[in-house]
Amino acid sequence: MDIDKFAKGCRAHWSIENSLHWRLDVIFNEDQCRINGTGAINSSSMRRMALTLLKNYKGDKESVRTRRLRCAWDEHYLFKVLGISMEK
Repeated sequence: MDIDKFAKGCRAHWSIENSLHWRLDVIFNEDQCRINGTGAINSSSMRRMALTLLKNYKGDKESVRTRRLRCAWDEHYLFKVLGISMEK
């Protein structure tokens, strides 16, 4: 493999990695989390799952941060993001 292909592959990998970690840190304040051990792994998994749900929700044009806040404030909006029907 030549150096140009290697460099391009590295940049592509790290741009995805940095984007994910940046979002987790900015939106979920992950770097400030002081949970240790298995709890840290579980919390990280839950944050990643929540980020995926928030990013994939196509019901509006709001930012992921705004969607997260709306989910905390509005139970009906949370159920929409989770894909749960509130109808009886």
